[in-house]
Amino acid sequence: MTSEPKSHTLEVPGATLAYDVRESATSTAATLLMIGSPMDASGFASLAGHFQDRTVVTYDPRGIGRSRRTDGGAESTPEQHGDDLHRLITALGGGPVDIFASSGGAVNGLALVARHPEQVRMLVAHEPPAAQVLPDREQALGAVADIRQTYDRDGFGPAMAKFIAISSLRGPIPTDFADLPVPNPAGLGMPTEDDGSRDDVLFRQNLMTCTHYQHDFEALRAAPTRIVVGVGAESEGEMAHRAGVAVAERLGTKPVTFPSHHGGFLGGEFGYKGDPDAFAVTLRQVLEA
Repeated sequence: MTSEPKSHTLEVPGATLAYDVRESATSTAATLLMIGSPMDASGFASLAGHFQDRTVVTYDPRGIGRSRRTDGGAESTPEQHGDDLHRLITALGGGPVDIFASSGGAVNGLALVARHPEQVRMLVAHEPPAAQVLPDREQALGAVADIRQTYDRDGFGPAMAKFIAISSLRGPIPTDFADLPVPNPAGLGMPTEDDGSRDDVLFRQNLMTCTHYQHDFEALRAAPTRIVVGVGAESEGEMAHRAGVAVAERLGTKPVTFPSHHGGFLGGEFGYKGDPDAFAVTLRQVLEA
């Protein structure tokens, strides 16, 4: 059994990171680090509960949740997140650790392994939105840029409506995405009024840098780390699922299908429920294979 999570902070260049340790006094397995982006540590509460026989660490990426940026920067890059993870693992004893990484966290986990493979025994990268490796790369990158432009011009609600539309679309991104009718934010439960803020952790800090990141597949293929790419059983055809398949292909591997959707490990955190029980079973099988 793990202890109650204990919160800590770590000073890194340009930020103060907050992280939580659920320690198992009896486990001999590698520490399991669960990471997301732009999701913070709270999103892993349900999944962590299924690994009480291991020490589990979660954290808030820079500029998100409890982790404060001190550098005044507007955007966070996968290289920065990867360096933060490198310093966090060092603070935890140096590793090697196992990592379950979701969405933008999977992009950051791959950036970490490309530079510090000795710190990671296994990386399970679940649906990284790696738009650069998609067959419809130009359309995908253009659609993401249009979402960012919508955010800069119109604010959170219209941008989130477009984000939901593109992330849930099944199949190639249309070349005329920017010209298609914009979904009504109110119909999706989003605000319609622009409050004037432009500091959202997704749209301002991480959207462009995450999706446009160029992965170092040569370094990843050469790494001693075992890299497993995960995709959702219910998200086939969606951009992040297709990107996961493409990343696995570039690594010379086959993706592993996990139960549920892009957030399949969620137990209702943020009002978005997956199937965390079944998801945890598959994750354990992958980690112990």
